[in-house]
Amino acid sequence: MTAGRARRRFVVRGVVQGVGFRPFVYTTAAELSLSGRVSNDSSGVIVETEGTPADLAEFERRLRCSPPPLAVVESVERSEIPVRGGTGFHIADTTRGDGRTLASPDMALCAACEAELRDPSDRRYRHPFVNCTNCGPRFTIIAALPYDRARTSMADFPMCDRCAREYHDPTDRRFHAQPIACPECGPRLFYTGPGRGEPLATARELLRSGGILAVKGIGGYHLACDAANEAAVAELRRRKRRGGKPFAVMAPDVALAREIAVVDSAAAGLLTGPQRPIVLLARGDRPLAESVAPGNPDLGVMLAYTPLHALLFGLAGDPVGPDVLVMTSGNRSSEPICYDDADARERLTGLADGWLWHDRRILVPCDDSVVRLVDGIESPVRRSRGYAPLPLALPAPLPPTLAVGADLKNVCAVADGRYAWLSQHVGDMDDLATLRAFDATQQHLEELTGVRPAQLVADAHPGYRSTGWAHRHAGERPVRTVQHHHAHIAAVMGEHGLGMTDTVLGIAFDGTGFGPDGAVWGGEILAAGYKGYQRLAHLKYVPLAGGDTSVHRPYRMALAHLRAAGIDWSPAIPSVAACPAEERAVLAHQFGTGLGCVPTSSMGRLFDAVSSLAGVRHVVDYEAQAAIELEGLSRHGDPGEVSYRFTVGSGADPALIDPGPVIAAVVADAAAGVPAATIGARFHAAVARLVLDIAWEFAAVDRVVALSGGVFQNALLLSGSRKLLRDNGFTVLTHSRLPPNDGGLAFGQVLAVAAG
Repeated sequence: MTAGRARRRFVVRGVVQGVGFRPFVYTTAAELSLSGRVSNDSSGVIVETEGTPADLAEFERRLRCSPPPLAVVESVERSEIPVRGGTGFHIADTTRGDGRTLASPDMALCAACEAELRDPSDRRYRHPFVNCTNCGPRFTIIAALPYDRARTSMADFPMCDRCAREYHDPTDRRFHAQPIACPECGPRLFYTGPGRGEPLATARELLRSGGILAVKGIGGYHLACDAANEAAVAELRRRKRRGGKPFAVMAPDVALAREIAVVDSAAAGLLTGPQRPIVLLARGDRPLAESVAPGNPDLGVMLAYTPLHALLFGLAGDPVGPDVLVMTSGNRSSEPICYDDADARERLTGLADGWLWHDRRILVPCDDSVVRLVDGIESPVRRSRGYAPLPLALPAPLPPTLAVGADLKNVCAVADGRYAWLSQHVGDMDDLATLRAFDATQQHLEELTGVRPAQLVADAHPGYRSTGWAHRHAGERPVRTVQHHHAHIAAVMGEHGLGMTDTVLGIAFDGTGFGPDGAVWGGEILAAGYKGYQRLAHLKYVPLAGGDTSVHRPYRMALAHLRAAGIDWSPAIPSVAACPAEERAVLAHQFGTGLGCVPTSSMGRLFDAVSSLAGVRHVVDYEAQAAIELEGLSRHGDPGEVSYRFTVGSGADPALIDPGPVIAAVVADAAAGVPAATIGARFHAAVARLVLDIAWEFAAVDRVVALSGGVFQNALLLSGSRKLLRDNGFTVLTHSRLPPNDGGLAFGQVLAVAAG
């Protein structure tokens, strides 16, 4: 036995399977002349290696600090074991253990695979399913862990000899790449619809002629059309029953994206990163069809992220097709995305003119993620493809738990020990199909993580479908409930790693959340920790008449705020003029008697009211449309010397925030002909100033303020609030890994239960 040698065992946990981790270990050990072995099991990657202490120390440093690009190392456990001697290093087979490893998200086509796709001399030239350990489908093809081909939908495709050699070669980029494929043995591409010929060429011709194409991607079907063809986009909008909700668009590369949107270096990094989300960007110089995103200040842009997308745009020498495509989820509005081939043919008939599809099964549906940049900081809107199901750390261990989230933008989560795993975006729980999708999602998440929930946690709203699901499926397990806005603040606290005893001043602004007093909350100031909260102040209640009817008709909220502010319903006010006389009479009776009304403190509804009072939007087709259009105008408005101010009362507990003076100022400015952009700019400045005033009034000595809730998706408000707070010495916590909307709520629910 050679003197001065040692042998160590490392257990590496995290996203370490299917991302080239074992080849990385193999080549690192070889470079350092270490002997030993590496294997996968259900707890992660197990390494036994032997050599000099100095070489072993360098090996450990590289394990921790320089893993493969797609790996996420959560922990490295080291132990000393007896020296065994021997030479060489080898890769052992996968075994099952008692631990838990993590599934990798789906990742966009890498540069090396794209080069092969475009190289006529390469055997994977024009192969629509080229991938390697650094890219390709993962989460959406996995049935169970450990991550081996037999447990994925690629089990349907036996490897050819050449792929098998690459798969088993530790020096190859495709070593143990489970989705490995080539034209000889991989999935096949098909086209169904008008025209005859090669599938991609025929599909491109359909798009060029103004048709609508169903495209099977990684996590489901998209509906695509030429984004510059107004007739095609308008027809797609009609078929999907989309109303005015924006479509996302796909460009082949950053250069093209810069023509249609304003792309700075931070945005370019997001667009080209391995997640390839939809990025909300200001419009560029080149216009697209008006129906792509009517009235919206931003354009949702993503780049081609699969080889199939790259081929659909065309390679050198291909007939020219559309260079920007609308790429929207394959469904009708409010339905879950189609991902099963038979289901897609049934549900998309009447929506699509043709189908471009393949025979690799999608096991898990996964919508595109959506993010925006605010002051160069990533602010998620929807966390899904490319991010799910990566876990988030918990500040304290938790028994196995399932959190069911909320009813809008639903995401569920499972937690165990020190980690919580959030699902992909499920959708709005407003129909049976989405409830079925939720059921399948939570089952798959439990299977991937090995979490068997001993308790469930849900929103405190007794009428939420997600809460009802939890009670129906709990069996003998307890169901805990968490107040909606407490969960929002807990989520942003957890995202920043605050401890179990920490507290913050939480400002939760959103559209709707059930309050313990039976009111609809949404403009809440909370002294909050994970364990509980105290309501310090809230936006003064106004009547919400008819529930969702007032959400869809902002003029009704405007009339409610006018009445609360003591302002007559003059027909000269745009909101009053927009409300039919018969409806005004009914509303007057409801407001006077309280019949059919629920009090609300919603900041989201106040944004709706101001949008209507300024003449911007009186009726909406989709959630937050009035506020989004008001924000878009306000970005170009100059508030000037005039300022609107809320009043914060001190005689009540909780204190009341009165928007009446702001409403009166908006009405006066509108009557004086002040442009809506200026009114909007003044209103946004007033809400940001309110955030600062609240912080001065209520923040504790540590001056930590947490901002959450869907209203803080508003980039103008978030930027203004954050700047005012920081300039005045406050520590500001905002979301950068989870959405501020209800898509992050399940994480907050988990944290609240962990503290309880």
